[in-house]
Amino acid sequence: MFHAIDLSRLTELLAYNAKAPLLFNSGLFLWLFVGFTLVYALLRHKTTARLLFVTLFSYYFYYKSSGIYFFLLAIVSTSDFFIARALCRTNGIARKLLVTASLGLNLGLLAYFKYTNFLGEAFAGLLGGSFQPQDIFLPVGISFFTFQSLSYTIDVYRCQIEPLTCPLDYFFYVSFFPQLVAGPIVRARDFIPQIRRPLVVSNTMVGEAVVLIAAGLLKKAVVSDYISTNFVDRVFDNPLLYSGVENLVAVYGYALQIYCDFSGYSDMAIGIALLLGFRFPDNFRSPYKSASVTEFWHRWHISLSSWLRDYLYISLGGNRKGKVRQYVNLFLTMLLGGLWHGASWNFVLWGGMHGVALAIHKWWMNITHQPRHGRRYTGWQRIVAMILTFHFVCIAWVFFRSSTFDVATQVFSQIATNLQPALFPQLLTGYAPAMLLILLGYFFHFTPHRFTRRLEAYVAHWPLPTKALILILVAYVVIQIKGSDVQPFIYFQF
Repeated sequence: MFHAIDLSRLTELLAYNAKAPLLFNSGLFLWLFVGFTLVYALLRHKTTARLLFVTLFSYYFYYKSSGIYFFLLAIVSTSDFFIARALCRTNGIARKLLVTASLGLNLGLLAYFKYTNFLGEAFAGLLGGSFQPQDIFLPVGISFFTFQSLSYTIDVYRCQIEPLTCPLDYFFYVSFFPQLVAGPIVRARDFIPQIRRPLVVSNTMVGEAVVLIAAGLLKKAVVSDYISTNFVDRVFDNPLLYSGVENLVAVYGYALQIYCDFSGYSDMAIGIALLLGFRFPDNFRSPYKSASVTEFWHRWHISLSSWLRDYLYISLGGNRKGKVRQYVNLFLTMLLGGLWHGASWNFVLWGGMHGVALAIHKWWMNITHQPRHGRRYTGWQRIVAMILTFHFVCIAWVFFRSSTFDVATQVFSQIATNLQPALFPQLLTGYAPAMLLILLGYFFHFTPHRFTRRLEAYVAHWPLPTKALILILVAYVVIQIKGSDVQPFIYFQF
């Protein structure tokens, strides 16, 4: 009877549970990953068996996040693999039809699962009718793996890469679990050459991985989750209950929260991939150090911003059709980028604000004859430019975070008309742990990048047991500090 109960509990734990997705910062993932690495190490010299094992684990990982909808991953992978194979054997209109089929499948899935209700309500409003929202489940990470698969077929269509000949390799590329549900969006040209090369995990890679995973855990499970549940969410849930200074600090808090949440996931994804012998490109480079909105998008969610540039902005014409068209293309790219983040007018406005800001900055660069990437500010000029850029980004984050336009309006109204700066000392004492974490978070964010590189090089020389002990200690700290419930990553909804 005892064994039967244990087996039942184990089966329940391993089965899909919509309220408990498999997250990097969960205890279940830790134990599964320990078992996974043991088998992975045993298969290190058996490439095909190792790829098959990782692919199966990745599909299980996605099943734990989205249940039966893991079949969408298989549909996308199968169709795009064969479309890419057909692209290398066709010419003319047939090639255009094939790449259109890939676009139709990937964007069609994205449109149905993510935008059916949004578009239905929008059209109903325009026509003066009514729309009954459909109960449609949004598979986790669908925006990421559809974009990743699309980049492959488009690159093959553009003759920038050769199509794969082995289906397993493509299934492995699309489903690789570290980046499957929240990025980074890894390009085929960067990842595919790594798939069948001999597996090598150097001390340097392990050192980088330990620092990245530890930093990611602390960013996500300590800083982001704590300030979210204990301060930021409370203010944004009802801004009118709080003074203007509390709303203002909550805006700064959310800017740090979303950075720590998303960059924390990216750090862990990059670190886990390094432990498995694969290298992903950086996805964040201290974005709040930016001195312009253009620079911000060279530092924030780099895999998405570069994807939008290469596959949307350039496809719209880029800067090849005159200055005015370039500004329009920038605006449309960011407008659609905002819509990619969510089916809400708040996200559309957020993207539109960044699009307008990018266009204005590009216009200013043109009329002042600045270099392609803008003027390199130094000293006090850079500090002023960083402050202005940071506050524009924070203003836009209010629309990104708010559930409705009314909530965003209330936040701005409280800051403008009910600031009450005298309450600031009371805020510091009443929310002392959250304020301390916000302060520490920004301090480490603005720490020069060379210190991180030195730390990674230093950790690389430690014995393997010492590196493992560091991760265990960080995991222990996370368990002690975090709340009872594991908080999903913000970008899981995108």
